[in-house]
Amino acid sequence: MADPTSDPSRPADEFAREAERKTPGLARELWAWLRHNKKWWLAPLLIVLFVVGVVVVVGSTVLGPFLYPLF
Repeated sequence: MADPTSDPSRPADEFAREAERKTPGLARELWAWLRHNKKWWLAPLLIVLFVVGVVVVVGSTVLGPFLYPLF
């Protein structure tokens, strides 16, 4: 049986290059997953969830009282 590392068509450091590659962030992975699996119906739900999260975070800061007139 041939040694897989002796294959001249495959670079020996392929594994090392993949390990050194920077991993994508959560948003980029989620976008890639939505595109790959064609789950477009999840996009509005995720956008609303993100907006609610931003409102909660901003509501707990000094800018919170400025949100009250919006609602």
